[in-house]
Amino acid sequence: MPAYSELTRRLGFEYNGMVLHEYYFDNMKQGGPGNPEPNSAFLRATEESFGSYEIWKADFVGIGKMRGVGWAICYENPANGRLSNHWITLHETGNVAGFNPVLVMDVWEHAFLLDYKPAERPKYIEAFFSNIAWNVCDERLNRGRALSSATAHKA
Repeated sequence: MPAYSELTRRLGFEYNGMVLHEYYFDNMKQGGPGNPEPNSAFLRATEESFGSYEIWKADFVGIGKMRGVGWAICYENPANGRLSNHWITLHETGNVAGFNPVLVMDVWEHAFLLDYKPAERPKYIEAFFSNIAWNVCDERLNRGRALSSATAHKA
């Protein structure tokens, strides 16, 4: 039973790692526009939550540059639709229960080691922003808001 217990304990790490990679690759697009489209759902959400897209981006990039391995994730709070940026360590530590991931950036070194040295994480983050599928972020916001609205109507 100790082996089973250990596998069960590690399930959150392994499963969340798989799910976060799916979010990450889904929100990537080679040769993306760099910034979200004017009047997009994501741009409006950053303005409502942070005051401006630039402030949101500076916060998100700052989280991505934090020391250590992990993830920078922009979540939507389903209770009020506001965005917040979080550092997630080891796939499962720091995830906000019930929040919807809108933009996921892998900042484990394996995500960029073939193209950048470990100390060049800022260059990777810059390249990441050039390859975001902003339409996917909009879809995630709209889907999250539709689910929140449906849940609110049932209550």
